[in-house]
Amino acid sequence: MIKYKSAREIELMRQAGLIVAGAMKLAREMIKPELSTVELDVKMTDYVVKHGGEMAFKGYRGYPANVCVSINEELVHGIPDSRRIKSGDIVSVDVGVRYKNYYADAAFTVGAGEISEKAKRLIEVTQKALDMAIDKVEPGRHLFEISGTIQNFVESQGYSVVRQYVGHGIGTELHEDPQVPNYRISPEEQADVILKPGVVIAIEPMVNEGSWEVETLKNKWTVVTRDRKLCAHFEHSVVVTDSGYDILTKE
Repeated sequence: MIKYKSAREIELMRQAGLIVAGAMKLAREMIKPELSTVELDVKMTDYVVKHGGEMAFKGYRGYPANVCVSINEELVHGIPDSRRIKSGDIVSVDVGVRYKNYYADAAFTVGAGEISEKAKRLIEVTQKALDMAIDKVEPGRHLFEISGTIQNFVESQGYSVVRQYVGHGIGTELHEDPQVPNYRISPEEQADVILKPGVVIAIEPMVNEGSWEVETLKNKWTVVTRDRKLCAHFEHSVVVTDSGYDILTKE
């Protein structure tokens, strides 16, 4: 069941989103060759706690770290450790924050040092897919229009969208209804959702350079492209307003 948020609840989620945005800005500034992924986890956690938030991912369904740091063919749920980022890597960072029992969630992909032109283009297309999807958010919009916008654009650029993982509602729980697929859905496949003011969704295109298929590594968390080609991931938490939308996790 979709939970519509009151003005007070949205304000609390906005505060969570501001903390997420600050942590993401810090991560963008930090990511460079030779940085270990666990350093990123530590510094982002310090930032969140200092600003009154709690890390949402630690312990969620057993996840062992505070943030997700995924590199190159790793799509999501990369566990920070002593591994060091190399020049030419593309790095996806995903962080969730709880503030006074309300959540916000965002992700981005960025290059470390000099990256290839194909990596740059993949990142640009994924970012644009998110921007285009967000621009579709408004009262009365069918959710499948947002999903279709992502798939149509991504595939027009020669890439594929992941099917196994999707965006989601967010609020007093990290994952709420409705699901927000990155691919076209029909009313027969999923109950039609019409957006209304007070709905908050995390839209998160996950785009692969090659096939849309992914698999999970032996650590039971890190998801990689099955063909081991590059992938990218962007996400924002977005609230439906009376006239359109507001991005809660924007820097």
